[in-house]
Amino acid sequence: MITRIREVRRARGLTLDDVARRCAPPTTAQTIGRLETGTRTVSVGWLNRIADALGVEAQDLVEGGDTSELQVAAMLSPRGATAPRKTAIVVPPRVAEGQIALLVAGSVGDYRAGDEIWCSRLDPGDYGRALNRDVLVPRPAGRFLFGRLINRDEEKLQILPLEAGGRQQVVANPAWLAVASKLVRNL
Repeated sequence: MITRIREVRRARGLTLDDVARRCAPPTTAQTIGRLETGTRTVSVGWLNRIADALGVEAQDLVEGGDTSELQVAAMLSPRGATAPRKTAIVVPPRVAEGQIALLVAGSVGDYRAGDEIWCSRLDPGDYGRALNRDVLVPRPAGRFLFGRLINRDEEKLQILPLEAGGRQQVVANPAWLAVASKLVRNL
């Protein structure tokens, strides 16, 4: 079986060691390298483990599978747009468990009308990972608060609204919060 593990790994900007550590259970970079080059046979189990580590579907790693990808035409840097030195692809993001979306109806802060903000839900024990990031927090009666989490203590979250001059909001013990993880913007 011919795989595209190396192409997808490079498209994600990950090293062999990164992928090895993301596998469940973790493995070695050497093993991932052998699976990439075909010196070790890729079983369905390995294909699924590596796909999960890369955040893609297993079919995206198989040549000739029904894959979703974009060919990279150019690389942009401060010196301008140039052709890539090697053939490269971009694999569209995969929806992870616990992700929710927020649609921007009117421009606010750094966000423009029409933007999609993909958020990852966190449990109360993980709220510290969202400090200084934009978060969506549920409020009573089906309302929500979206802003920058600036402080967290045992029982309260302090959130700064995105609009200039907005006053800090304090939310007590939300059941969950979702941290912004991807921005999808049409140009």
